[in-house]
Amino acid sequence: MTFFQKLAWKLQQFMTGRRGADPLCMATMILGLILTLLGQIVNGVVGVILILLGYALYFYTFFRMFSRNWQAREKENQWFLSGWRPVCAWFRMRRTIWRDRKVYKYFRCPRCHDWQRAPRGKGKIQVRCRGCSQEFFQKT
Repeated sequence: MTFFQKLAWKLQQFMTGRRGADPLCMATMILGLILTLLGQIVNGVVGVILILLGYALYFYTFFRMFSRNWQAREKENQWFLSGWRPVCAWFRMRRTIWRDRKVYKYFRCPRCHDWQRAPRGKGKIQVRCRGCSQEFFQKT
């Protein structure tokens, strides 16, 4: 067995029962990196505080990755994802609207506020919502 195979086996044994990296770990690591870089740019006490906050986030990230209490870490991750998923969905919808801006017009249903789309250049058309079957007129 080579040195690297032994090292990989030891690491695998160490990580047994631990959670590893999840989306909350990635977010705290990125936020820690941003705070540390901002602390390097900003001079004085504020810079030192930003660097210390970044290091604290690094510590918290590694604590979460190596913790054996995976039920608590899963609960924390689900709490984070419950707030993060709507943010991602909002940005994803904005990207779709921007990508299709010349072909489709996007709008919301007045009753259920679900996103609808219609081809541009058709004038005023009657639209039926796919979510609640509400019919309404929309200018495209």
